[in-house]
Amino acid sequence: MNVKVIFLILSSVIYANVVGAQGFAGLGQSADGYALPTPDYAFTFPDDHGAHNDYRIEWWYLTAILDGDDGQNYGVQWTLFRTSLDPDGTSQVWMGNAGITTPDKHFTGERLARGGIGQAGVTTQPFAAWIDDWGMVSKAGVGDPLDTLELTATLSNASYTLDLNANGPMIFHGDNGYSVKSNSGQASHYYSQPFYQVRGTLNLPIGDVAVTGLGWLDREWSSQPLDADQLGWDWFSLHFDSGERLMGFGLRDANGQSFSYASWITADGDVTPSNDLLITPLRWVNIADRMIPVDWRLELPSQSVDITTQALNNDSWQSTLYPYWEGPVFATGTHQGRGYLEMTGY
Repeated sequence: MNVKVIFLILSSVIYANVVGAQGFAGLGQSADGYALPTPDYAFTFPDDHGAHNDYRIEWWYLTAILDGDDGQNYGVQWTLFRTSLDPDGTSQVWMGNAGITTPDKHFTGERLARGGIGQAGVTTQPFAAWIDDWGMVSKAGVGDPLDTLELTATLSNASYTLDLNANGPMIFHGDNGYSVKSNSGQASHYYSQPFYQVRGTLNLPIGDVAVTGLGWLDREWSSQPLDADQLGWDWFSLHFDSGERLMGFGLRDANGQSFSYASWITADGDVTPSNDLLITPLRWVNIADRMIPVDWRLELPSQSVDITTQALNNDSWQSTLYPYWEGPVFATGTHQGRGYLEMTGY
């Protein structure tokens, strides 16, 4: 069976699973029968770096904001999604998304696979996450497996190989990793490693570019991370020049209201959860026949933060099965820095 036929079959399976469902990509549909996040969950590593098949949706998601040896700024994204098609976890579908952003181009890649045949998966000892020839593989000899990673992806006309080394602790969002997503109580288990130093090579149509920069890994799993009327999210991961970091999101409902949360992270890795994040779109552009906000104002009064973010490349559109915007941003205002923005549901 050729790759195109497999792609169409898998697309149909995923689509059928969310037809009539609510929220972006069906993430607001009922979680009947699936495991649900709980506030008293006790994380165990390295096991929790692996898959949780009794939860419906899970991802391993890494972004990197990079400086090229050619003087240009770049961004890289790598995500592996796992979806369980039944509550007992016996049928899994995997999807990989990857991107490379330059100041004037955006390269997108996607992979789809069914579970149980070795085409995609995650192991914990040693840690490896993969789909086809894309990989996020631990190179750590001691310590946590996520401390040292090699990241690879091949797109249709570009590729990258990056080495990542963490110089800070893992971060647990919300209430010790229990991250509430709505006033109705939808939630996920959510932790990050936001302290990566990155070095590697981008293979672009213009030639190879050596890059260095900063990386951020998110790990999250749930069975209904959105409320039924939440259409999508605006998610930021920002590295400030001071060494501090900010993770913040707003989840938009059908009435235009947003449920927001932020984790303020010190340079030493101490975390302050905050519910006073205000995010305001400042500039909209037409991308893929829809209006997308590419410049934002973020206010976090509890930390005296008032910043504006601007996109490296307005047209950072991921034209994947579930299309969305994903790209590097630069922050100015009370704090200077850079990071990544992901926007869905537009």
